[in-house]
Amino acid sequence: MADTTTTAQPLTGSAEKPDLDLSGAQWQSSSQGVGDVEIAFVEGFIAMRHGRRPEGPALIFTPAEWRAFVLGAREGEFDLT
Repeated sequence: MADTTTTAQPLTGSAEKPDLDLSGAQWQSSSQGVGDVEIAFVEGFIAMRHGRRPEGPALIFTPAEWRAFVLGAREGEFDLT
């Protein structure tokens, strides 16, 4: 059996992210009006949240992380079907 290691930190380094105040953020959703995912550009970071649960947590991305996420989504990296 292989030895497995669990870590709380990502294996690739990431920039330290500040605790952003999202209360005044200008949230945007898809032009298709689906409303499940909203994003906001705040202080050089990209925040993403569930549009139907705006009181919930938001994921915070650096521009490089966001670019990698969007490219992965476009290439079907997250297709779970």
